[in-house]
Amino acid sequence: MDLSWSHQPLTRRRTLAAATGLAAGALLPPGPALATAAQYTNPVIWQDFADLDIIRVGDTYYASASTMHYSPGAPVLRSYDLVNWEIAGHSVPVLDFGAKYDLNGARGYVRGIWASSLAYRPSNRTFYWLGQIDFARTYLYTATAVEGPWNRLTTISTPYYDAGLLVDTDDTLYVAYGNTTISVAQLSPDGRDQVRTQEVFRTPSSVGTLEGARFYKINGQYYIFLTRPANGQYILKSSSGPFGPYTMRQVLLDLRGPIPGGGVPHQGGLVRTQSGAWYYMAFVDAYPGGRLPALAPVVWTADGWPVVQLVNGAWGTTYPSPAVPAPPRQVTPMTGVDTFDGTTLKPGWEWNHNPDNTKWSVGNGLTLRTATVTHDLYWARNTLTHRIQGPTSTATVQLDHSAMRDGDRAGLALLRDSSAWIGLKRDGGTTRVVMVTGLTMDSNWNTTGTGTEIASAPVSGGRIWLRANADIRPGAPRPGTFSYSTDGITFTRLGPAFSMGNDWRFFMGYRFALFNHATQALGGAVRVTRFEVSTP
Repeated sequence: MDLSWSHQPLTRRRTLAAATGLAAGALLPPGPALATAAQYTNPVIWQDFADLDIIRVGDTYYASASTMHYSPGAPVLRSYDLVNWEIAGHSVPVLDFGAKYDLNGARGYVRGIWASSLAYRPSNRTFYWLGQIDFARTYLYTATAVEGPWNRLTTISTPYYDAGLLVDTDDTLYVAYGNTTISVAQLSPDGRDQVRTQEVFRTPSSVGTLEGARFYKINGQYYIFLTRPANGQYILKSSSGPFGPYTMRQVLLDLRGPIPGGGVPHQGGLVRTQSGAWYYMAFVDAYPGGRLPALAPVVWTADGWPVVQLVNGAWGTTYPSPAVPAPPRQVTPMTGVDTFDGTTLKPGWEWNHNPDNTKWSVGNGLTLRTATVTHDLYWARNTLTHRIQGPTSTATVQLDHSAMRDGDRAGLALLRDSSAWIGLKRDGGTTRVVMVTGLTMDSNWNTTGTGTEIASAPVSGGRIWLRANADIRPGAPRPGTFSYSTDGITFTRLGPAFSMGNDWRFFMGYRFALFNHATQALGGAVRVTRFEVSTP
């Protein structure tokens, strides 16, 4: 991923399309008949999962995604059919990369887990996650099951930017990485050290930036799959080994995507099914919701280049479902009800930065004790986030606020670099339900607004239901609305609609967020007894 790209003018895109090789769908042979009449619809996941790396191990598919400053990081998704996915775990249990990821004197917004790589090594039956942090160094984690535990294997001083990890057929580990200048590194047999690194390709100026490497060995050929952010995909091929030389082809450029108002499908990875069919899972820029996974079948030319199968000249909204064995079970839905039973959070949850683990607990609900004294939600620790389900969805929270203390603020937010929330303010022994907007950051992710209360109502008792409805259809700013209930049945709208912006620069999409912080002194608490995400 790149923090500096900008959209290219359309005329330049058309010039590039004519000048740089094979456009998506060109030379497209008839597609293979898939042994199923069912169809799937893109996006296959209408939630924010970007910079995808995708693999198959046996009959199971796994994908990894970027999470920036959210903790735990690098979620691992699991599927049995490439269409229906669940969150199985996280490869990076805690962002222990410096105090800023603890909101301790500094903040890690839009840093942390960027485009990284997930691989499986059959020789030791181990999963590997590899990624660079803050342009400083690379970290490698391993686990024998994606649910964990994941443990750090090593730290490598070379920052492998936008890395793709390849486990070669002889069990050697290679990493393709870089921005515009693409390099390949070889790791030691145990994966702990770099043995060699070498530049293998320099992107022509006519193409611009290439990054987001994914590394494959297919039919004896080495391929590095690269994105041109945010409108193209290219691939390099070597017949002479992992260190090249490589030749380049264009896979797609300015291809119409499957989501109205969304961008060009790009970045992501290739995967082969058990029957030998190939698919490309990319993401689509689709703010305010984020970057959404889209899936398309791929065929190969006789001389070994991938071609995306198109529908009427575009990435299809629907395709025949992949022909795969019947799944052993249904995956866990990404929406529904959570009552916070058990002893750990379910994997759909991620904290805004690392939490203070002494200030929260689960079991008989989620208890959030105040962990920070601040008037700025962006500095408050232990804000717990959940991706929003598109195109529209509603989060409803049942909250016990009887243990709040004066100065405490607790509630449900629509969280991004411009945020709003509904929740409770307790001051002078009195509790009110309020709607607050105007929480903002600048382009350096410094707070520029801590929020303005624009609506309120008195509440009594110790229990309330809070609701946020989010429209995350891409292409324009979209409304988020808030309401509350004292009985869980009748909800009252509070405040005007909040405009959720669709600028891309924060990278992560809007999230639902549960928070509880103090403005005077620590010691208060709230308990979330039920959280539900529902769709129309």
